[in-house]
Amino acid sequence: MTAAPDLILTGAEVRTLDPARPSATAVAVRDGVIAAVGEEREVRDWRGPGTEVVHLGGAHLVPGLVDAHSHPVWGLDMATGADLSGVTDLAGLKAALAGAARTDGWVIGYGLDHNAFGGRPVDRALVEDVLDGAPAFLRLYDGHSALATGAALAAAGVTGARVFEQRSEVVCDADGRPTGHLVEHAAMRLVESLMPRPSYAARRERLVELLGAMAATGLTGAHVMDAGDAELVGAVAEETVLPLRLRFAPWCMPGIDAAGLAELVAAQGRGGRHWVVGGVKFFMDGTVEGGTAWLEHADCHGQGTAAFWPDPDAYAAAVRHLHAAGVRTATHAIGDAAVRHVLDVVAGLGAGAAGRHRVEHIETVPDALLPRFAELGVAASMQPPHTAYTRADGTDEWSRRLGSARAGRAWRLRDLRDAGATVALGSDWPIAHHDVRAVLATARAPRGAASVRAGLTGLEALEGCTTHAARAAGEAAVAGRVAVGCRADLTAFALDPVESPADELAEAPVRLTVTGGYVVHQGE
Repeated sequence: MTAAPDLILTGAEVRTLDPARPSATAVAVRDGVIAAVGEEREVRDWRGPGTEVVHLGGAHLVPGLVDAHSHPVWGLDMATGADLSGVTDLAGLKAALAGAARTDGWVIGYGLDHNAFGGRPVDRALVEDVLDGAPAFLRLYDGHSALATGAALAAAGVTGARVFEQRSEVVCDADGRPTGHLVEHAAMRLVESLMPRPSYAARRERLVELLGAMAATGLTGAHVMDAGDAELVGAVAEETVLPLRLRFAPWCMPGIDAAGLAELVAAQGRGGRHWVVGGVKFFMDGTVEGGTAWLEHADCHGQGTAAFWPDPDAYAAAVRHLHAAGVRTATHAIGDAAVRHVLDVVAGLGAGAAGRHRVEHIETVPDALLPRFAELGVAASMQPPHTAYTRADGTDEWSRRLGSARAGRAWRLRDLRDAGATVALGSDWPIAHHDVRAVLATARAPRGAASVRAGLTGLEALEGCTTHAARAAGEAAVAGRVAVGCRADLTAFALDPVESPADELAEAPVRLTVTGGYVVHQGE
């Protein structure tokens, strides 16, 4: 070591995930990079007069955990107002809305489970009687649909169906009356654009608090599947150290022209300390519960047979353009037809596409698609906590829509790993809680419709938030391992995240979180 390190972590059980040196007891960090990995006896030789030494007292140190699919900036607007995630039925929803605070006269809520409607169509008539005419906008948990009241629709001038460039819908009844159910982004934006929004100062405060809370669960990074807010993130990054390393993938939506594609290419690499634009996000479909997942065969309501891009070939052309420019892509694909189409498009890119593209969510796929992920080098990015929105008995909206055969192919984490795929894990916050310990635990013990399938091993789950997450981002050379030359992103648990039972891991104390060589969280 040519110069003394800035930080030494000692007294640890280090699981490096580096085949060249699987274990150690001490790690040295200099200039945000791991400078040495070794044993206790070497610490005295490493240490300099200005070195900070943290003794971990036998804690289990692993590569810094990464959420491979999250929305920590855009999600600040999504997760505003009343938290409706605990609502389980219509009576509970009405009670929550009756007592909800109002923001500039609006009732705003988020996290509402489709199952709360008990199989009824989502309709404003079910809740308007408790709102006294107030405009209300309630986001469904999936982030792809919402319920707006008549007052909110009137404020937005929405009096009937609309035509959009992307697959979106203002749902209307048989008489042409808008029910208030707004499906997909373009439809929701009609009302969202009018809603009161927190001030810049409030959003900045919430972002700092959120990233700190994420780091307290052991997270050191997130693959952010949207453009975020460069002004906000850049300002915070200049004023303080971002507790998480954020990698943004701005959206590429239907109708984009040559100038829009050029703008996405030009954005790559922009950023600052602990944040960067790296990749582009597509949507090939929506959600099962919203009836917008692209399926090979219609769901029980006759929905789900169309792609988010009305012309799927236009999606393929955009992917080809970005691929030729060296841009990595991530595509939201939940239904079997959507997943198949993405894989077909990547196959058409040729051998140079391996390791540069990924599919997000993959909630139901047939056997035939599993080996194609490894064959094409396409990473599978999946969110185990989403399984909690389903039920093992098939009575939930997701399972009912798909039917038993397709619901029986839910969240095939185990099967994709067995097929040789890179399987990166995340939460999709604010769709599910950001606590990475729950991501690890649920990957090992999937819930609801996925509970009949085997989960990942403890090591495989850990790899999903470390080595496999790094592969999915094209960062395997510098991240995902505790090895000399890798980023100094590190997480220390009181329990062994590999050997501890899943339920204990979900509540394991986090002793230390280090991002870029900075101690961003330190527990007892």
